Amino acid sequence: MAISEFEVKRCEREVEKFLDKRRPPAHMRNQLDFGYRIENQSVELFEVRPVWNKPEEQTEAPFAKATYVKKEKLWKIYWQRQDLKWHSYTPAPTAKYFEDFLSIVSDDANACFFG
Repeated sequence: MAISEFEVKRCEREVEKFLDKRRPPAHMRNQLDFGYRIENQSVELFEVRPVWNKPEEQTEAPFAKATYVKKEKLWKIYWQRQDLKWHSYTPAPTAKYFEDFLSIVSDDANACFFG
């Protein structure tokens, strides 16, 4: 079940604040930038870069995802390993609030999200 429209707007607002702090300077964003997408009950954060052998094309590399579990009233936190599969972020597998998820990603205590 998708999260409510109100929750989507709140998530968008919080992610925009988060990205404003993490994004590289404007003159470098054609080489590296960050973005997000909200689908159903998940919010996915990704890195945007030019394709190495086709610099005119862009590629996205997801690095963090939060999925809302309505029944449990919490966000499950995932990170994408080099096998390109989502894995539970074991230091903090869940967060009560979406803002907590963004804080965990920002802190990146185990260097899983930003290396």
